[in-house]
Amino acid sequence: MAATIDKTTLDFLADLTRNNNREWFNENKKRYETARKNYIQFLDEMLEEMAAFEPVALEQKGKDLVFRIYRDVRFSNDKRPYKDHFGAYVAEGGRKSIYPGYYLHLAANNNSFVAGGLWMPPSDYLKAVRQEIDYSLDEFKSIVEAPDFKKRFGSISGEQLKTTPKGYDKENPAIEYLRFKSWNAVMPINDKTVLSAGFMNVVLDAMKALKPFYDFLMEPLKEIGQE
Repeated sequence: MAATIDKTTLDFLADLTRNNNREWFNENKKRYETARKNYIQFLDEMLEEMAAFEPVALEQKGKDLVFRIYRDVRFSNDKRPYKDHFGAYVAEGGRKSIYPGYYLHLAANNNSFVAGGLWMPPSDYLKAVRQEIDYSLDEFKSIVEAPDFKKRFGSISGEQLKTTPKGYDKENPAIEYLRFKSWNAVMPINDKTVLSAGFMNVVLDAMKALKPFYDFLMEPLKEIGQE
């Protein structure tokens, strides 16, 4: 039987959203630990299943991919001490990787989602992906504009330049994709689905659908990694 997300896990995240302070968190530390354990158990099974179609999941462990619940508030106007969600990034090199990957965001109030792509890469990676899109626009469009992909993820999202990237013409047929500084595909998931027995399959099916997108973004970065 596939691992599931307990209702108590979403309940904890909902309560944390309303009570994001240290006193409340310390009083509910056991609830946090139970919820985190549930999320990690789900991730461990997800990784096992993912390995059948995505080698990057091999030998990864859920506990190593989960981001810390504690927010870094040093340079932020938002001084809430805790994140109101659990998040894990599956990528070559683990959760701090600068490579493309897959992300599972678990949050209350219908704010969960599965996502994949490349988030704010360093400049040499950014240039390499832009070049790949420019050279292989038809292939890229066949992935991100495929009806099934658009039905799941909608349009590609991510921060974009307001101007044209250096070295490219504004009339370039790929310009709408070249302006991106991150390329992300996001599929929202409601609480009812998260708590259903079929949630694991929903997540795995989404990640299978993300695989060609991941492969495209990863391909031009392999050579950089070998330099």
